[in-house]
Amino acid sequence: MTQRPPAQFRPVGDADAQRANRGDWDREADEYQREHGEFLGDAGFIWSPEGLDEADMRLLGDVEGRRVLEIGCGAAQCARWLRSQGATAIGLDLSFRQLQHSRRLDEQTSLAVPVTCATATALPFADHTFDLGCSAFGALPFLVDIDTALREVARVVRPGGRFVFSVVHPVRQLFPDDASESGLRVTRSYFDTSAYVEADADGVATYVEPHHTLGAWVAAITAAGLRIDALIEPEWPAGHTRVWGGWGPVRGAYLPGTAIFSTSVDGVAA
Repeated sequence: MTQRPPAQFRPVGDADAQRANRGDWDREADEYQREHGEFLGDAGFIWSPEGLDEADMRLLGDVEGRRVLEIGCGAAQCARWLRSQGATAIGLDLSFRQLQHSRRLDEQTSLAVPVTCATATALPFADHTFDLGCSAFGALPFLVDIDTALREVARVVRPGGRFVFSVVHPVRQLFPDDASESGLRVTRSYFDTSAYVEADADGVATYVEPHHTLGAWVAAITAAGLRIDALIEPEWPAGHTRVWGGWGPVRGAYLPGTAIFSTSVDGVAA
C-alpha cells in the first residue's frame, strides 16, 4: 500500500486549494455532521467552537425582512436559523455533499433553505442582491485568494449592508492541532504564510488550510471596500468542555482560537 506523504507547509495556488478542499469536504461531510451537528443545531447559528450564538450576540442586527447570503453554509444551519427569524436567507457552499445534508435538514425541520453549489471567489449573484452577508467558519478560512472573495462580498451586498464572518484566529496557526497542554507550544512562525497542505502519494494536494495574518485580513477587507466595525476575539466560556480539533478549554484559557470580523460596505453600517 502506497503511503501518503506527511503534511507540510508550502505555497499553493487558490485553484488547487479549492479543488482539494471541495474533495475533502465531500468526503468528510457525513462525519462532520455526525460529530458536530448536535452542537451546531439543525436551525442554529453558532459562530465558533467557543459556542458564540447569534441568538445572543446579534452581530447581524435585526434580520427580519432582510435578504441574507450565508457563504460556506455547509448544511445551512445558520441560514435556516435566519429564516426562522424572518430573513430571506440563501446558502452557498463548494461541497455538494454538504448541501445534500442541507436538504436532509430541510425535510426534518420544515425550514427549507435555497442553496447553490459555487465558490466564494465567484458568487453567482447580481450586484447589490443582499442586505447582509455572513460566514461562520465557512469558505474564507480555506481560501488562498481572500482578496477576490471579499471583493465579491462587497459587490453582492448593497451599500450600507453588513458582512460578518468568523475564521481561525491567525495566532491559532502557530500551534499544533492539539487542544491539550501538549499543544501549548509554538511550532511555526506567525510570519510564515505558507499553507498547511495534506497530499496524496503523488504529491497532489487533498486538503489545504492557508494562513493569513491579521494584517493580511485587514488589508484584504479594506481593499475590497469594506470597513471593519469590530473584531471579536471570543474567550473560552467557563464550563464549556467541548473539544473541537485544536479548540478546547485547556488552550482556550490562554489563546484566542477564533477571530470574528464585523464589517460594512462602503464604510456605512447597516
